[in-house]
Amino acid sequence: MLPSVPFQNCPIRTSLGVLGKKWTLLILRDIAFLKIDRFNQILRSIPGLTPRVLILRLKELERSGVIESEIIKAKPRLVRWTLTDMGRDIEPILMSFISFGSKWYSDIVFEDGKPRTAKVLFPDYPFATPAVR
Repeated sequence: MLPSVPFQNCPIRTSLGVLGKKWTLLILRDIAFLKIDRFNQILRSIPGLTPRVLILRLKELERSGVIESEIIKAKPRLVRWTLTDMGRDIEPILMSFISFGSKWYSDIVFEDGKPRTAKVLFPDYPFATPAVR
């Protein structure tokens, strides 16, 4: 399938420049879905993620306009991370990953091994459309 307008650069490749780095999607998952928005909370929720890499990813996401920091308290410094409008546009992408994993890797994702749709898992999300056809 060819696009109706030629690309100067591939949009998938361009998006992966921001979203394709290790840990990035899990950090966004935490902020978007799990409402984990503080540095140490994110660090604890993702086994294997180091403080150095988390700092790098948060700075990259902020520079890219995906997240923004909100200083809660100056001393000691407390920061909360939130999605920007651009970041909220990533939620359907994350939901697609959830749908794919819940359908095709259900034996790993769920104790009972049964596939589930995103609509079953997140009935209140408007973009949680059934992935199982």
